Amino acid sequence: MIPQTYEEWRHCITVICNQPLTRGYIEQRIKALNTPSDHMTAKFVQLYGEEQRARTLEWFERARSEL
Repeated sequence: MIPQTYEEWRHCITVICNQPLTRGYIEQRIKALNTPSDHMTAKFVQLYGEEQRARTLEWFERARSEL
């Protein structure tokens, strides 16, 4: 399942993956998603596309603003 909304994405991260959205984790993911040469970011784009990368980055930025 590929999340289509912020709520779906947040549920996937925090409930299904049991990954707390801490400031450190969020900042790390924002940095990686903004770095095209990052191995995991390149793989993410290969699998899910640039549009999903941009959407996911927006969701991490929203999660940061909610802290």
